[in-house]
Amino acid sequence: MIKKLAVALLAVSMLVSTAACASSASTAATTTTTAATTAAETTTAETAVKISGDVIVDGSGTVYPLMAAIAETYMVDVQPEVNVQVGRAGSSAGFKKFIPGETDLSNASRAIKQEEIDQLKENGLEFGTDVMEIKLALDGLTMVINKENTWATEMTKDEIVKMYLSGSYNAEDKVLWSDIRADWPAEEVKFYGPNENHGTYEFFYEKILEKADMVKTVNLQQEYSSLVDLVSKDKNAIAFFGFGYYVNNKDKITAVKIDFGNGPVEPTLETIGEDLPYAGFTRPVYTYLNVKYAKEKPQVLDFVKYVVAHGAPELAGESGFAPLPMDQYEAYLAELNKIG
Repeated sequence: MIKKLAVALLAVSMLVSTAACASSASTAATTTTTAATTAAETTTAETAVKISGDVIVDGSGTVYPLMAAIAETYMVDVQPEVNVQVGRAGSSAGFKKFIPGETDLSNASRAIKQEEIDQLKENGLEFGTDVMEIKLALDGLTMVINKENTWATEMTKDEIVKMYLSGSYNAEDKVLWSDIRADWPAEEVKFYGPNENHGTYEFFYEKILEKADMVKTVNLQQEYSSLVDLVSKDKNAIAFFGFGYYVNNKDKITAVKIDFGNGPVEPTLETIGEDLPYAGFTRPVYTYLNVKYAKEKPQVLDFVKYVVAHGAPELAGESGFAPLPMDQYEAYLAELNKIG
């Protein structure tokens, strides 16, 4: 009887010991899991370093909708303590601010000119070393007309060039629609476009008109919104600007389909491209980074990394631009990662 009682007590003791060990192991495992989770959360928190400060961007009015959308998304979703200010003075006007160091980034709807590169050097900035050129996306120069204009919905590139050239039809540059095609109305064409501050003007003047004088009667404007308004109110108006401004105002104006030699092509995200049907009026748009500022200001470098990693590839289409192949954006990011 005593033996049986001793065995029973031994069994109970072993059960208690085993339960205690199991409980201890469970507690240890729970503690380890909790510690690991906490460590992971801490690591994630430390990786997503919060920064603050200003990023100053100015330049192209054409690029403005894209860069403004990128800036807004960045400030809301990524770094709410960073204040990204985006202006739209125009490509040339933007470079005049960028060259002396008044801005961190300068948007442009045309490539930087040699004279501007020389001016950068005079201000102690070497292009390619202290200034980085970044292609953001592709834009399609778009000719737009009034909604009531039902005759000029399709034109050849040569017709566009000729009508905008001074002296093509008469010395006064009073051009009638019937001068372009005999069966069109005998009413005077009202020419519009962005002014000389804009890269779009320079692209049209230098690349499309090949630096020949523009028609004397052209009405050039600083604001693209003014151009949209003027064309929407004038049956005989025609204007040129970036595809994005047309996309956002389709209810007010009509895009002219352009025949580059193989039939009329409508500007769309599917046709705009350097090797696509709308190639004749396709151009890249840019932003230029002051690399010295990117090294000195964490918020500038962080923002421009976001621009190439997410902003431009994800928001270009929504803003009326055709995005570049992803490997081009990745190459820019790799270069920026070398900065810091």
